[in-house]
Amino acid sequence: MEEVSKNFIHEAIEEDLAPGGRCEGMTVYTRFPPEPNGYLHIGHCKALCINFGTAEKYGGLCNLRMDDTNPVQEDEEYVEAIKEDIHWLGFDWGDRFYYGSDYFEQTYQYAEELIKKGLAYVCALSPEEFKAHRGDIGVPATSPYRERPIEENLELFRRMRNGEFPEGKYTLRAKIDLASGNFNMRDPVLYRIRYAHHHRQGDKWCIYPMYDFAHPIQDALEHITHSLCSLEYEDHRPLYNWVVENCSLPSKPRQIEFARLGLSYTVMSKRKLRRLVEEGVVSGWDDPRMPTICGLRRRGYTPASLRNFCERIGVAKVDSTVEYAFLEHCLREDLNLNAMRVMAVIRPVKLTITNYPEGKTEYFDVENNPVRPEEGTRKVSFSRNLWIEADDFMEVPIKKYNRLYPGNEVRLKSAYIVKCTGCVKDEEGNVIEVLAEYDPETRGGNTPDGRKVRGTIHWVDGESCVSAEVRLYDNLFLEPDPEADDKDFMDCLNLNSLEVLTGCKVEKSLENAEAPASFQFLRLGYFCVDNRDSKPGTLVFNRSVALKDSFKVNK
Repeated sequence: MEEVSKNFIHEAIEEDLAPGGRCEGMTVYTRFPPEPNGYLHIGHCKALCINFGTAEKYGGLCNLRMDDTNPVQEDEEYVEAIKEDIHWLGFDWGDRFYYGSDYFEQTYQYAEELIKKGLAYVCALSPEEFKAHRGDIGVPATSPYRERPIEENLELFRRMRNGEFPEGKYTLRAKIDLASGNFNMRDPVLYRIRYAHHHRQGDKWCIYPMYDFAHPIQDALEHITHSLCSLEYEDHRPLYNWVVENCSLPSKPRQIEFARLGLSYTVMSKRKLRRLVEEGVVSGWDDPRMPTICGLRRRGYTPASLRNFCERIGVAKVDSTVEYAFLEHCLREDLNLNAMRVMAVIRPVKLTITNYPEGKTEYFDVENNPVRPEEGTRKVSFSRNLWIEADDFMEVPIKKYNRLYPGNEVRLKSAYIVKCTGCVKDEEGNVIEVLAEYDPETRGGNTPDGRKVRGTIHWVDGESCVSAEVRLYDNLFLEPDPEADDKDFMDCLNLNSLEVLTGCKVEKSLENAEAPASFQFLRLGYFCVDNRDSKPGTLVFNRSVALKDSFKVNK
């Protein structure tokens, strides 16, 4: 792996590893702890690259741990999808795969330890009363149950575990500082009663630990040296450290926060992404318009492009928003190097070479990828009947239009120079056929007489081409920041984010194309085979990213 540039996380780790440092002589241990209540998205990709990449940089290890401490909306479907996405990105956790629920019994015992130390108590405040006793800036919180005797707290907590009380009746709270300026330290809740079926534990538990309590315990039990998490947990770090210091844990991990990824024209909240799925705005979590890793994969993004994107945006301490165009740029760079060039016509109109012999077919050698000549060439057939893009013909051309119009010459990519002689229209006046004559002396598009031909267009052979469906995707939202406080993100939806084109024509060489193959359709963009709907005999291509903008006809 190439040397990763140093950032503030690396500096902190190297300080810990230095002689006399907190981790001198230790193996760097990180972890990635997703909650299995949805699919991973591009923001998680950044966290993955930081956690796995940091461990790799220092010859360490990174665990994969499912944060399944909240039974609501957690499912094994998400667990398997998360594992698939991580492996697809090129990361591996070896045999170090865990569930947060694996530690429920140990976490419970640490809660009892805090009670016995007089550092936790059972509180009977209802959610409404809890808010009323929360205090304010400069006004301490209060709790009438804070001085409940230790034995009484132990008895009540054990009865909570046994299911003797209804939801909301009691919580277990840490006894820290009701006057703290950090409200997370004002005797935070450690456990709550929740009668919900757990996807792995079944109905064994009816009390569940809060994330802020369970997470540092899980890290310590796995001997994590550096708990790398997003900036939203910065204010929770004092509580993380408090748990580590006051429970008899086998190790003392260090939490370091980094800015999470913001991406324009999209949303990152799992709750909002789930709403898009459940309300049918998109076809599923893997819809190519979604920022989920499985959606990006279906769109044609590659592991290299996503990892390169995450590396280049860097690791910062302040949240910011990255332009979606930069993500596209990273994909375009990768596909430019690796994608095979082919010809496809997505809005076809017939082109007839009237002076080309009927029944004749010839073949042209075409480079598979000019950027990588070692990829070789393929043979593309040519006949009297071709398909071209509808935009490549104008009966009455506009200014600077260098494609086909009556009397004008163009190069047919890699084949011949042709001159337009007219067109055929239907009863409504729509062009259904373009007519042209070819110059047999210009095979390969050469001009032995030196005449200038400004336009070059692509085509496919009407005698051998294959029909396909092509899906053109745009941003799912019209606003750069659909999650802004002053708007409902659903009001920002781009109702034209998907255009489905049928009856498209592609080279015969794509007849057996399968996902995850990607291609550059000359002059049109980069396209991939859809990994869900494309089947033998029913080709479906998704546009991954357009080429750089060129001349566009105004409709």
